[in-house]
Amino acid sequence: MNKILTVTALALGLAGGSYGVASAASGSSSSTATTAAAPAAAPQQPWGGQRSDETPLTGDALTKVTDLALAKVPGGTIVRVETDADGHAAYEAHMTKSDGTPVTVYVDKSFAVVSVETR
Repeated sequence: MNKILTVTALALGLAGGSYGVASAASGSSSSTATTAAAPAAAPQQPWGGQRSDETPLTGDALTKVTDLALAKVPGGTIVRVETDADGHAAYEAHMTKSDGTPVTVYVDKSFAVVSVETR
């Protein structure tokens, strides 16, 4: 009898854990699944994730914007480089400064830095 209860409890535990992981991966949320699935020290990106109306840069544009951004923020780390849909400039480089402070470098279509905004 104890063996049957143990196997049943194990199966229910695995099913519940699998549901929580699947819910977290698919974006479904409930307070229990979100709390259990979220790592305690997950870094937050103040810019959010990649937007559907912005496109990651590639090729020469990626190289140029990356080089400009790193020159403006010495010791910084590139998080992502993409088109800018907000109208600040043609392109934007999301970065973190060496101290971890988030910063965005905006670059126009002529590859000139328009502004650097710290969040």
